[in-house]
Amino acid sequence: MPLISRFYGIIIRMFYNDHSPPHFHAVYGDDELEIQISPIRVLRGQAPHRVRSMVLEWAALHQVELSVDWERCHSEQAPLPIEPLV
Repeated sequence: MPLISRFYGIIIRMFYNDHSPPHFHAVYGDDELEIQISPIRVLRGQAPHRVRSMVLEWAALHQVELSVDWERCHSEQAPLPIEPLV
């Protein structure tokens, strides 16, 4: 699963040829969230409130880039890195 971004201990990844709807995975320790790209919303998983908030904020800032990376992964191309939340 390609790494797209990393910030504050949160790892953002996408699977190649993953199921719809377009989404990414945010992993923080033993917690994992599956986040839909458009509209941005939590599909599955749990994480501390602060982690969830940061992931959703980051996704809103990079929604277009996430969509591009989803298409790249579905074309079996490596996704492009996305700037972390600072």
